[in-house]
Amino acid sequence: MPLYDCMMLLKPHIKKESVLELVTRVGKHVQMRNGVLTDIKSFGTVQLGYGIKKLDGRYYQGQLMQMTMMTTPNFNKELHYLNKEDRLLRWLLVKHRGTNYLPSEGYVLGDDIPRNDLYDPDDIDKTDSDNDEEYKLEGEEAQTESNGNQNC
Repeated sequence: MPLYDCMMLLKPHIKKESVLELVTRVGKHVQMRNGVLTDIKSFGTVQLGYGIKKLDGRYYQGQLMQMTMMTTPNFNKELHYLNKEDRLLRWLLVKHRGTNYLPSEGYVLGDDIPRNDLYDPDDIDKTDSDNDEEYKLEGEEAQTESNGNQNC
């Protein structure tokens, strides 16, 4: 089963009990489809970049919630009952892609990190004196030579 994030933006004046009821409703729906609700995050009240117009006014703030779940791919079509929910300003279901959910046997932390072959600690130039002359531009070399001749 793929992993999804359900982002919900609720009206700012909605009470905590009402938010919990909505989250419970979605969670029960996930569980009925043999899914698992793995994480719930509340980001509190957030300022919106633009007003969202609803029947009862325009909203410039909202309560942002994130629900992470593992469920069947057709679950997106089953969440459209949220469109009729008057407590919500917006909702969005995002699928996690390219994530390994179940580690294979013998998995060691860090095995999935690609190795960088560009840096080899044994290949350090021991003769480098950190002289900045190699980084000077051609015009700067001529200028420093002419300044050196004037001082003589």
